[in-house]
Amino acid sequence: MKKPIKEQKTVLLILLSNLFIAFLGIGLVIPVMPSFMTIMHLSGSTMGYLIAVFAVAQLIMSPFAGRWVDRYGRKRIIILGLFLFGVSELIFGLGTSVPVLYLSRILGGFSAAFIMPGVTAYVADITTVQERPKAMGYISAAISTGFIIGPGIGGFIAEYGVRLPFYCAAAIAFAACISSIFILKEPETKETSADSKHTNFVGDLKKSLHPLYFIAFIIVFVLAFGLSAYETVFSLFSDHKFGFTPKDIAGIITISSIFGVVVQVFMFGKMVDILGEKKLIQLCLIAGAILAVASTFVASYWTMLAVTCLIFLAFDLLRPALTTFLSKAGGNEQGFVAGMNSTYTSLGNIVGPAMGGILFDVNINYPYLFAAVIMVIGLGITLIWKDSRLTESSE
Repeated sequence: MKKPIKEQKTVLLILLSNLFIAFLGIGLVIPVMPSFMTIMHLSGSTMGYLIAVFAVAQLIMSPFAGRWVDRYGRKRIIILGLFLFGVSELIFGLGTSVPVLYLSRILGGFSAAFIMPGVTAYVADITTVQERPKAMGYISAAISTGFIIGPGIGGFIAEYGVRLPFYCAAAIAFAACISSIFILKEPETKETSADSKHTNFVGDLKKSLHPLYFIAFIIVFVLAFGLSAYETVFSLFSDHKFGFTPKDIAGIITISSIFGVVVQVFMFGKMVDILGEKKLIQLCLIAGAILAVASTFVASYWTMLAVTCLIFLAFDLLRPALTTFLSKAGGNEQGFVAGMNSTYTSLGNIVGPAMGGILFDVNINYPYLFAAVIMVIGLGITLIWKDSRLTESSE
């Protein structure tokens, strides 16, 4: 029997702290990417491909990671993911050629494939179905908080060297890895079903086509496709259109993330209770599409800040809403669900950044308009999403 979440506070805090640290490392490097792009003489399409190869690696590894989470335990997979993330950031910071940067991004993709399914399954293990929306909101808040502090620190550190944020990100990841080894404990409710030992990628992919999962996974794909196209060029868009410095970009991301975290922590659980996952996702997709288009019309720092605050909030609510639905639907197969969630996310992240980078080279506004179209398509898909599926999964 699972303990109430109140009795799991220490474990949850440690888990969320490690997740926060990992995404703090990611946030550190965001403001310096335009400067790094200039130093390395990289085009927008190359930047898009670097992000896409991360997603390809994540896609390849995600099915294995999902099964390994169930077979070998949550703790080991999380630790492995943190270690690989540290290595990838160190290599990127040291890299002086595009092939080395690709190697770094491949390792980074592997790390993402391990960290997120491990954390999601771990949290599902220590929470009840009723507590899960709040816990998933905490996960999203931990990620966003990493982005709050990360860009601010990264913008400051970059004053002492464009590559320094990558080294700091690596150091933070290794620290999280070491702390997890000694502090994090394997949850008692870890699934060790025989099914997890005999499944394969093709089997998992076929299983994901089941009506209980399929619409949600398609929305995951569409969401990742649209959001990655938007997020890939955010710092490049801000730099090229407005001439924003790393500190300016860091300020926008920090303030927007704070706004999103406050709403997540205090309102997400209540919003799910009132609206349900489906309506919340639909509202966020509508808002995201409108705001993506609005981004192309902004003409100042403050209007960019206002639009970014709102669109980041929509994104931050979308992710935990989808994760909560899938976690409820997954039952005793949290590893499978988390792994396939990562797989479909990777599929979207492969095409989105590549398209975003190519479109950016044509016109800096096109990636945002493209993202809006994709989110409208996602909204259309939700119209055939049956609420009864969610009811069945919650029983």
